[in-house]
Amino acid sequence: MPEPLLLIDDDVRLSQMLVQYLAEAGYAVTCAHTGKSGLQLAAQGHWALIILDLMLPDADGLDLCRTLRTGNTAQIPILMLTARGDATDRIIGLEMGADDYLPKPFEPRELRARIKAILRRGARDAAHVPVLRFGRLEIDREAREIRVDGQVREVTSYQFDLLVAMAERAGRVLSRDQLMDMVKGEPLEAFDRSIDVHISRLRAAIEDNPKHPRRILTLRGAGYVFARAQDSDDTL
Repeated sequence: MPEPLLLIDDDVRLSQMLVQYLAEAGYAVTCAHTGKSGLQLAAQGHWALIILDLMLPDADGLDLCRTLRTGNTAQIPILMLTARGDATDRIIGLEMGADDYLPKPFEPRELRARIKAILRRGARDAAHVPVLRFGRLEIDREAREIRVDGQVREVTSYQFDLLVAMAERAGRVLSRDQLMDMVKGEPLEAFDRSIDVHISRLRAAIEDNPKHPRRILTLRGAGYVFARAQDSDDTL
């Protein structure tokens, strides 16, 4: 399944070109041409990465970057695009939390390489963290424990591995086939709908209200996504 990217750039022609080019590299790009629509889309979707142009008609890209580093978009990697020649702007952007920057004009191949490097770095960093924390939820890989508010929640070994696989890719939509590839189990586990059963049991263990999950979300026809963060105190 293509990785979802959000492109916030007012250059419609460039955006259309990047949508097509990055689709060939396995990315699904959604475009916003104003800062306002970009923030709305960023808050609504589950993005692997945001590509942000600093020069927008209705907003300053640096202010937008600062806003994206709060709330449920705080952990989404940001790649800045800038036509500004002043290195100070790029430094400020990085200090505000952008993961990388690329000056305009640029070669599409370099953009693709930088996207790949950011996503690979994020996956590598997550793999070295012994305890994954998402608000009140802790996933302790060394102890193989799941804790909510410090209380251990009982799950099977397979379900623990499944949750780790999703948490390491928080914010990304994962199909059942992808999840089964990530968590190699007994042949019995290889039935398509068995993933749904395990997800249901994980929700019973970690959700405040399993009938209205806020941690493991379902995207109909696509798969599941582990939420990066939520705004309210009683969710991730």
